[in-house]
Amino acid sequence: MARSAYVTDLKGLQGECSANYLRLMRLLGDMPAGEAREFDLVGDHGRFGMLRLSVQEQAPYTTIVWVTQRGIMDALIEPPCMRVHLYHDVRMAEVTDFQRERHFHGRYRYPNVRMHQPDEKLQLNRFLGEWLAHGLAHGHVADLPQLP
Repeated sequence: MARSAYVTDLKGLQGECSANYLRLMRLLGDMPAGEAREFDLVGDHGRFGMLRLSVQEQAPYTTIVWVTQRGIMDALIEPPCMRVHLYHDVRMAEVTDFQRERHFHGRYRYPNVRMHQPDEKLQLNRFLGEWLAHGLAHGHVADLPQLP
């Protein structure tokens, strides 16, 4: 059975990047470069880590943010870490680094040496979206006092 070539879902990728931009802007607010904000992540089975957003660089049209998570399993597995570029003129946020790997292509042949999925770039941006959506829905800012 012949396998058809993967075709990049450009609309899906652009939609995910636009949604991630809005999520990040809600979480970051007007935070300046060099500052960070942490959110306690709570799920159905209790607390499972801390989401950290750190603004690395800001320019009129772009912002670079590191998104990381700390949790109880850090000693066993490497926690997720990604660098995200926010493009303010087009209102999009794109994952540019993930786990110290950079520059993801829109499409990969499969199988490949690095074992990337054909739609690796879209999957990384979807992962960021799920992560941020959970932070918005269930996160509590760690450095602000909680109301009783």
